[in-house]
Formats: sequence, C-alpha cells, structure tokens
Amino acid sequence: MREKELRLALVCYGGISLAVYMHGVTKEVWHLVRASRAYLDGDTPPPGGSIHAYRALLGAIEAQSGTRLRVLTDIIAGASAGGINGVFLARAITHGQSLEPLTGLWLDKADVTVLLDPDARPGWRFSKWWAVPLAWLVSRTPRNTIDTTVERSARSEVRRKLSQFVRARWFAPPFGGELFSNLLLDALEAMGKGVAGPKLLPAEQPLDLIVTATDLGGHPQRMRLNSPAEVQETEHRLLLRFRHATGMADDIGDIAGLTFAARATASFPGAFPPFAVAELDAVLAQRQTVWPQRAAFLERLFGDGRSESRWLVDGSVLANAPFKPAIAALRQRPARREVDRRFVYIDPKPGRRSISVGGGGGQRERAPGFFGTIFRTLSDIPRAQPIRDNVEAIEAMSQRIRRMSMIIAAMRPEVEARIETALGRTFFLDRPTVQRLGAWRAAAHAKASAEAGFSFVAYSHLKLSLIVEEMAVIAAACSSDKSADRHQQWRTALWQTVRDRQLDKLDGRNARRDDVVRFFREHDVAFRIRRLRHMARCLEELMVSGAVEEQANQVMRAAIYESLGLYFDRESHDHYAGLDSGSVPTESIAGFVDALALRRNLIGVDALADERLAEALCELPKEARRELVLAYLGFAFYDAATLPLLHADSEGEFDAIKIDRISPDDATMIREGGVEATLKGIQFNSFGAFFSRAFRENDYLWGRLHAAERLIAIVASAAPVGQDLPADVIRNLQRDAFRAILDEEAARLTAVPGLIDEIRAELG
Repeated sequence: MREKELRLALVCYGGISLAVYMHGVTKEVWHLVRASRAYLDGDTPPPGGSIHAYRALLGAIEAQSGTRLRVLTDIIAGASAGGINGVFLARAITHGQSLEPLTGLWLDKADVTVLLDPDARPGWRFSKWWAVPLAWLVSRTPRNTIDTTVERSARSEVRRKLSQFVRARWFAPPFGGELFSNLLLDALEAMGKGVAGPKLLPAEQPLDLIVTATDLGGHPQRMRLNSPAEVQETEHRLLLRFRHATGMADDIGDIAGLTFAARATASFPGAFPPFAVAELDAVLAQRQTVWPQRAAFLERLFGDGRSESRWLVDGSVLANAPFKPAIAALRQRPARREVDRRFVYIDPKPGRRSISVGGGGGQRERAPGFFGTIFRTLSDIPRAQPIRDNVEAIEAMSQRIRRMSMIIAAMRPEVEARIETALGRTFFLDRPTVQRLGAWRAAAHAKASAEAGFSFVAYSHLKLSLIVEEMAVIAAACSSDKSADRHQQWRTALWQTVRDRQLDKLDGRNARRDDVVRFFREHDVAFRIRRLRHMARCLEELMVSGAVEEQANQVMRAAIYESLGLYFDRESHDHYAGLDSGSVPTESIAGFVDALALRRNLIGVDALADERLAEALCELPKEARRELVLAYLGFAFYDAATLPLLHADSEGEFDAIKIDRISPDDATMIREGGVEATLKGIQFNSFGAFFSRAFRENDYLWGRLHAAERLIAIVASAAPVGQDLPADVIRNLQRDAFRAILDEEAARLTAVPGLIDEIRAELG
C-alpha cells in the first residue's frame, strides 16, 4: 500500500469577535486529524459528528488510488483570536485532549457582560447616570455605528450592553485582564480533566506552535554594519514559540505558559489592559497554582532579565498573518514517507475592515475624523495588510525548484555519459550491493570533483559554509548561554578550527585529501537528504511513465523514505539533546566537533541506507534500475549546479509548497454571499459576537460548516495525480459532513433555533 502524508501548517488570523468562527474552523481541523488517526489505527470513531465523513473520505481515496493518506497538523502560527485558537488546538493534538471545553468558553463566556472587569462594572444604578442619555443619544443619531453596522433584530441588545460600557470607568479598558486569564486557565484545565484520547501526531513528529504579540516598550536588537560597526534598534514584534518533540521538554505541556501566550496575543488595545507577567503571577497565586517552568519560560522568551517590566498587547498590531515564522518552522521536519505540504491560512473576513471610519453603501466615502484615523492606523491597517509578500516568497521558491528541474533535465545525458565512462557500461549488469554502491559512489564523486574544475571548488566551499553554520547553531543550542554574542563566538571558533585543520583548502587535489573527504562524510547530512529526494523525484517520473510497476515502486519508495528518516533524525536538533558544547568555545570546540561526529555516526547510517537501497533496487526492472542508479551516482554533478540556486531552501522540508485558504468567501456550497451572508460577528466593527450569544452560535456553526467543506476539498486534492475522486463523491461527502454537524449541534445551539432548519432546507 502506498503511504503518503498530508501535512497542514495552519496560519490563523486575528478577527476580534470572529474568534468564535475561527474556533469552529479549528475544531473541524481537530476532527479531521482525529479521523485520520482512527483510520490508520483501524479504530471506529464515536458515533455522530463530521469525523465519520472525514474517515469515509480517506477510505474513498485509498479505494480510488491505492494510497493510504495520513493527515496531520504539525505547525500552527496564530495572532490574536487566531493565536488563542491555535494554542488550544496544539494542546488537543499533542496531548489527545478534547476541544469541547473551549466551545463552552466561547459560547458562554465571550460576552461583554462576562468579560467586563469587576472594577469597571457599574456599582449602582445611578453610576455615571449622566452618561446613559449620552450613550442613548449617540447610538440614535443618523448613521450611528449601531444602525449602520448591526442588523435590526440585535440593535436593542447591543444598545443595552453598550450602556454598561458607558456606565463603567472612563479612559480605562472595560474588559478584565485577570478575568480573561482565569477563563483561559479554566478552559485548559477542563481539557486536561476530560477523557484523553490518543495523541494525534506520530511519535517522531514534532509540533511547533508560534503565537505573536506586540511588545509596547520594545526590546533592543543589535545589527552589525560596516560603519558604525554595530547599531541598536528597538523591536516591538514578539514571537512566543512552543515545541512538542520526542526527547525534549514539552513546552505545550506548560499550561501557564500557554495561558501567557493566549492572553498576550489577544490583548486588543482599548478593550483589554496590556498584559504583564505580574498579572498571571497574581492569578496563579489566587488559584494556589505553581508554575515550575516560569523561569525557563521567561528566559526563553525575553532572555534579558527584564521580563517583569514588559507590557504586551495584541499580536495582530504588527503581525496579523504570521506566515514567516510558520515557514521557518519547516526546517528539520522528519519524513519517512511521501509528503504533501500545505499552508492553510484561516481568514475569517478577507478584504473586510474591522473599524468603520467613513461613508459606505455606495456613497462617496467621507474623510476619516480624529478618532477614526487613530483606530484605522492602530487596528485596521495592520490586520488588513495583504499576505502578498509571503505568497510571492513561496512562489519564488517554487520557481527556483522548477529552474532546478530544467537544469537537471538538460544535464542528464552528459552526466550519465560521464558516469558510464568512469565506471564502465558493464557495471549496470551487476546487481547492487552495499559494497558496490559504496565503491560506485566514491568513483562517481571523484569523477565529479576532477572534471568540474573551479565550479566544484566553489560548490565545496558553499557546502563547507553550510555545515559550519549548522554546527554553530547546534553548539549554541547545546550551550546554556544562547545569546547572540555567544552564537557568534561559536561560529568564529568553528571557522578557526576549520582553518587550523586546513579543511578550507579545497582547491585542486586538496579537495580529495583523506581528512577533507572524511569531514564531509561525517558531517554533511544535508547532501544525503538532497540526494535521496532527487531519487524520489526520479522514481516518481518512472512511475508516471509506466517504467515501474506499482509493487516495485512501493518497495523502492519505502526504501528511499526509510533512509531519509535516518538522515532527518541527524538533521534535527532534537537528536543532539544532552550533548554538551561547553562554556568557553575556544577551549572546547575541537572536542565538540569530534563529539558531534560520533553522535551523528553518518558513516554507519550510510551503510544502513545503502543496504535498504540495494535490496530495493534489485526489485526494479533492469532499465528502471539503471535510471535510478544513475540518478543516485550522478547527484554530485547535479548538486554542484543547483545548490548555489537553492541553498536558501535546502533546509526546507519539501520541494514544493501549496497554499490553501479557509474563509467564508471560499465555502459557497450551502450559501453564497461570503461573510455578509453568513457571519454576524462582523457587525458593530467586528465586536458583534461579544454582544450577542445568538451571534456567537451563528458564527461557530458556520465556522464548522465552512471548514468541513474546505477541508474535504483540500484532502481530496492530495490524491495522486490522475487518481482524483469524482466530483459527485466529494460533494456527497461534504453534504454528509454538513448534516452530521447540524445533528450534533442542534441541542447545543438554542439561541438560533431557526438557523439549523434554514440550513437543512438550503441543503435540500
């Protein structure tokens, strides 16, 4: 059976009260990965819910194409409302916990009457009595915000709850910071008390969670220039990183740290007070809860001893679409089978403003006033900033990949001729063995080194530079001092060691010296990974052309990806946990380099990989075996030509990345019209769902329905080329998911009794 992984990297936008919609979306992602785990384990999911539609989808793909697809989410990056939902989804995936407690939090507690700070609530019915008629007057003036942004049926409720804002304290955020922190802790603890299911990631697969925040005071960042030698700038963007990986401390197991991240990222300016660690300390003290990881968490986040004086606000102020840190997390991902990587971003209101400041309705827009200009600048523009730069960066990488393929195709005849000249045409008559593969590989590499001339020298220097830079990163990770200065000291010391050992003398015959060859054999993990990926691409071409039958293809594919897994383990920094790099780089560097070589044991891993590959190659037809062996042996020629083009991407996970979006505008199978036709939380400047439970129930339900439609389409698109599911099968699965969601939520969503009937009627 052909095995394949569909890996989802989620990027979750902010959306103020549309956080409830995003919870519906992330809940469906959770159901999808649960269905995948159950399908692979042969388990039957509990009755009811969309999980059965996802399980049926995976079964249909396997029946159609012979491919068993695993779906997992291993990267989550979020800002503001998306950050909160990302935190809870990461916890559910890594610890096998349920997201149901979070549903209760959003529906029951995300209301202005609950979120109001106790100190800001009206103490008696005449509190700020003079402000009530003012609020009444303002909310009833022509073209007031309520009448222009809230539907008629909800205006009285919004006016009533708005009066509590006006009667509360002035010039202070109305929502309570400690109250919000308590609600988050309650939900996380409730998840832990529920019945735990299986973890939703393979044991060897890490999960990275990145949450954005904005540091009001900023923190210094130093940059090296030519003149002056160094300058200092103030950085306000802040990334809170969490990682769950085998053999490492479980950051996502730190409930207090997750609460810190969720509270900080959603501290909307003007609604919640800025967040500081003292607030969380006070809440934990009241709950008599100990935070064992506090010191390590704050050191990892700030690292400058100023954690007590930092004030953090909403992550969407500067980074509402955190694509960049999600892309960076692609590095060092293990892979033991074919992978289809998707970036899935969740945008609850694409192209819509959060803050209304001018005219509308087809009329000429008025110039924004004093407060409108401030609100738009501080809130609306950063949140609406397009992601074009991120998409173009990914597309540029894809263009480099395509360019690489063209170069390799053009070089192939000449490279194959040189390999045959070096080894003789008759070597293909021999069956590959571990010994023969090793000897052929050494001869082919020597041929490439001798004939490529100066270009091969430059290529070798580039590889040496990449190896030393990666060593410096590992050394810094293994050191107790992780400052930028110490990282630079490691880099300097490593390069000095390379020069002392004359490993940088790579011209002419020096490149074939025994010690130089041994250094690359002991440390060049990335070259092995690139070579095996090249073999996987060639195997795919052979399969598509019909040169290899399915059974032999699966044997060869398994050998390639099992071998890749061995090298991915060595590329991951998790593999070096416990390795001590010392405290003084100049004194311990030589010993660290040697210890690193022992820990990697690449020569031993090469023997294991050669054994797997040799056995699998013998299962291929003669001509296909010849093509694949030539691809393997000739890779040094190809790599010398393409690495200078692709070295910035060489540490990435895969050769291609696809981007998918989940938003109301993309899910039109039930109801067309996008955001305006389905969501209520966009009303009252995107605060609408905080003023009405009916709005929250509406948006939560549509979040689940929209996500089900889009996720089924995304998973179906991961089927092998030419083995697509018929369109009617996909539509039927989507309808099954819709009906299952409606049946499951009918009893819970009591504030919108007519909505479910409406949707059932629209489904037919």
